[in-house]
Amino acid sequence: MPAKNPKEVFVTMLSAEREGAEHTSEILQELSQVVQNPEIKQALEARLFVKDQIVSKLDEVFKLIGEKPVKFSGRLLDVFIDDFRRELAEIQSPEARHLFVLAKASHLVHLRIGAYMVLSAAADLTGNWGVGVLLESCLADEVAFAERTRRLIRKIVETKVAARAA
Repeated sequence: MPAKNPKEVFVTMLSAEREGAEHTSEILQELSQVVQNPEIKQALEARLFVKDQIVSKLDEVFKLIGEKPVKFSGRLLDVFIDDFRRELAEIQSPEARHLFVLAKASHLVHLRIGAYMVLSAAADLTGNWGVGVLLESCLADEVAFAERTRRLIRKIVETKVAARAA
């Protein structure tokens, strides 16, 4: 769909993010099914809970701006999950699989962070502060997950290093 003005670009980007949030939930469910580490599984399941809230916030943004989501035809997440499945099948070590799953979760969340940064800035152009609040709260959720994922990766690596040293 060609965009004729900044609002149409905003609606298209917002639609892409909403669709991506729904698709990311599917990916996170798949990621949580392949890990045996209870901490990682719990983190991914908590992320799913938060992701559902993000979709609700995005729906409220659409309501505030008086628009409906438009169809978005991006394939980035489809390619991401296909590559994930293929690459994961080649990893034998459980520890390496856990780190790989966390790395892929981190990749996803950083894509979302970038999108919410742009959407938050664009919301300021609309002058609708409620939209900005909702989008920045989505951004904060994504940043929190990125930080927690980083800490979990560090903990797994430190545990493995300590076990080797012992």
